Amino acid sequence: MPAVTQPAHETGDFFVDYEEKVFEDVQAKEGEKALITFHTVAFEGSIGLVNLLQAKRLKRKGYETSVLLYGPGVTLGVQRGFPKLGDEAFPGHLNFNNQIKGFMDEGGKVYACRFALQALYGHGEPALIPGIRPISPLDVLDLMLLHRREGAVILDTWTL
Repeated sequence: MPAVTQPAHETGDFFVDYEEKVFEDVQAKEGEKALITFHTVAFEGSIGLVNLLQAKRLKRKGYETSVLLYGPGVTLGVQRGFPKLGDEAFPGHLNFNNQIKGFMDEGGKVYACRFALQALYGHGEPALIPGIRPISPLDVLDLMLLHRREGAVILDTWTL
């Protein structure tokens, strides 16, 4: 039988060189924009949280950054809590709410499709995290096209 000769990993051990940066630290030029679209269900994977963190990072790099919640993505923007709104039932329960609030606190804009909000998920505008701007379903494509026309960085988040 083979013997394990490696010592057990310990808290604080390093496995990768996390300090080496290979590429330059790109910062936005004056007037550059970014759009992150979310067509993903809250809590169904990590992509929603990861790209909310990317939205914050783009904002901090100087991009005028917007987030679009449409289709199942609107589920990231509804107020949560248990037993009351704002109460965290378990660690991470409010991660989307907290990331979206923090992004908006830093000047980011968040838009949510009214059609998906009501017709698909049965929520009204009062269910949204304060500060999220509800928009017409006809504005969803135009928001994307305006950002494309302006040469924005666009990250599309699709998972079903």
